[in-house]
Amino acid sequence: MDNSTLTGLLHGLPGVDQVGLEGRAATLATRSIKKDSKIWAIDTAISMVDLTTLEGMDTDGKVRALCAKALHPDPTDPTCPAVAAVCVYGDLVATTRACVGDRVHVAAVATAFPSGRASMDVKLMDTKQAVADGADEIDMVIDRGAFLAGNYAKVFEEIVAVKEACGDAHLKVILETGELKTYDNVRRASWLAMHAGADFIKTSTGKVSPAATLPVTLLMLEAVRDFADQTGTRIGVKAAGGIKTSKDAIRYLVMVNETVGENWLNPDMFRFGASSLLNDLLMQRQRMRDGHYSGPDYVTID
Repeated sequence: MDNSTLTGLLHGLPGVDQVGLEGRAATLATRSIKKDSKIWAIDTAISMVDLTTLEGMDTDGKVRALCAKALHPDPTDPTCPAVAAVCVYGDLVATTRACVGDRVHVAAVATAFPSGRASMDVKLMDTKQAVADGADEIDMVIDRGAFLAGNYAKVFEEIVAVKEACGDAHLKVILETGELKTYDNVRRASWLAMHAGADFIKTSTGKVSPAATLPVTLLMLEAVRDFADQTGTRIGVKAAGGIKTSKDAIRYLVMVNETVGENWLNPDMFRFGASSLLNDLLMQRQRMRDGHYSGPDYVTID
């Protein structure tokens, strides 16, 4: 699509009612669930985690330890589900794939994460190398500068090109909502990414504050719902950054169920980008199973 067509499409979307959106998110956050449902919700949340390490000091050893945790989050309980994916920088994809085999997904951040500022050649090379090394999911970040300047065609074309470079790998498009400034921009970026071929739209890199919030994620869920109604294509959502507790995760699951329905309540359609969240989910799971918390050495420190 050319920029004029995209501008007409995106600026033709209904404006976001900020008060209404934040009110709906706050109301959904107060919903309580019964104990049996809470046990199911915790296991479901564990299965939706993209266990992540994206630090400059990451090593092969740290990634191997993370992979072991991803495969067996609670080594004392074989009924505990594995996480959805391990998310790493591209140069650690081969190590990750060797550790997890085909038992969990391997996600690589590509396209000049977290800034999104690099030449298209670099972004495509980064993506192709990650896929060749074993990534079956690519988390790309959009060029927010281009988006905010109204150069929607550049952002659209980059997503299309990266999607093609992914081959069979799924593409998650990171909007970095904390830099988009307005809810209207979040809605526009969501629709832009979906029209360009995203398999998932993702809130944040986790490097910018605010990251995932309930209102922003609700807005993105409404966007994928409306896109599915219009096109018949279901797009996933990934909430990343700042989600640290089981209570937080359950609030998001309630919101998913109430907004897009149970078809999105699985790891193929909804993910949490997190590191510390898994520890709290495991501690709450153990408390509900045994009636008490274990000591501080029950979970690993990532």
